Amino acid sequence: MKILVINGPNLNLLGLREPALYGSKNFAALQEFILTAAKDLGLEVELFQSNHEGCIVDAIQEAYNRYDGILINPAAYTHTSVAILDALKAVALPCVEVHLTDISTREKFRQFSYVSLYAEHTICGQGFEGYRQGLEYLKENYDKQ
Repeated sequence: MKILVINGPNLNLLGLREPALYGSKNFAALQEFILTAAKDLGLEVELFQSNHEGCIVDAIQEAYNRYDGILINPAAYTHTSVAILDALKAVALPCVEVHLTDISTREKFRQFSYVSLYAEHTICGQGFEGYRQGLEYLKENYDKQ
């Protein structure tokens, strides 16, 4: 099973950006965590990160017929991007949304997710572990698609 893991804007600044919220581990540590989790689960993953909405839309579109599922942390685009939602709906791949923090307890504007309107599962507030949980979910539910 091949999974595309997408990380949105400012996640490349993990460790620098608001460590009280996001922790002190950097983006390289997150990438290593994801790769190790995928290997442990017997999954093949490709990692993608962009600060640009259109690049994320392009990556989602290019996932069609190349991947079996998408694990996405759209970051700030969670709350603003109909374009990312539409791309996910268009390619119709199994999708899990993940957030390092619990967006339901954050500022009011962060509590709504466009991506959750398509994603079949959302994991919030589990830090890096949420990515492992998302990969596990995709693996466990893949045969149901």
